[in-house]
Amino acid sequence: VVPAQVVGTDAFNDLAVLKIDVPAERIQPIELGTSQGLRVGQRVIAIGNPFGLERTLTTGVISALGRVIQSDEGRVLGEMIQTDAAINPGNSGGPLLDIQGRVIGVNTAIRSPSGGSVGIGFAVPVDTLKRVVPSLITYGRYPHPWLGAEFYPLTPAVARALKLPVERGLMVAQLYRGGPAVQAGLRGATREVQVANTIVPIGGDIVTAVNGVALKRTEELAVYLETKTQVGQTVELTVIRDSTEMKIRAALAEKPE
Repeated sequence: VVPAQVVGTDAFNDLAVLKIDVPAERIQPIELGTSQGLRVGQRVIAIGNPFGLERTLTTGVISALGRVIQSDEGRVLGEMIQTDAAINPGNSGGPLLDIQGRVIGVNTAIRSPSGGSVGIGFAVPVDTLKRVVPSLITYGRYPHPWLGAEFYPLTPAVARALKLPVERGLMVAQLYRGGPAVQAGLRGATREVQVANTIVPIGGDIVTAVNGVALKRTEELAVYLETKTQVGQTVELTVIRDSTEMKIRAALAEKPE
């Protein structure tokens, strides 16, 4: 047991970097693998201290890839690895390993009505770790790309009710003053109407794609920006405005704390 110093944190990805002062010969670094090429059914190993039971190892398989989950704080975690290896409170922050003992993820969450493992656990992919950690070490934080807008997912039922020209996309519900979307000329909703039992923002642009990738849900845009772009990068939005399709380019800013 040694003292540790917090070097950097990224609450969005549930990651942090700690620094310890220990002679190098006492440390055996674990090898980082890659989350590219993982397959459903692949054997995995989880290590941690569930319920305070130190040095516990559990095994299972990759149950699914590319899962998008939402935290209690509303953060969207994308591209998550789902596993049935037993993960409980105390496993968070521990590694998810492949059968060769290489890190492929960091255990972070479970879905459970009881609070214990029911075979649905999630790990942050190691490629996210590789992207985020260098910035945490250098700057103490990770800059997240931000468009500066809130969206409402358009469904076919809503589109038919409002007689819109497209059935899928993201309706611009709110724009943040001075944000990239405003500077790019994106138009936000001008009013709200009730469709069935839902209040829908209308009158603004409908974003149907980002860099040519079609969008149906707000999480898809959040995951794309987080995993495929960086602060300062320009993205091309396909937009429907007054029944006309157009392209709007927006330079991504850093998401405010």
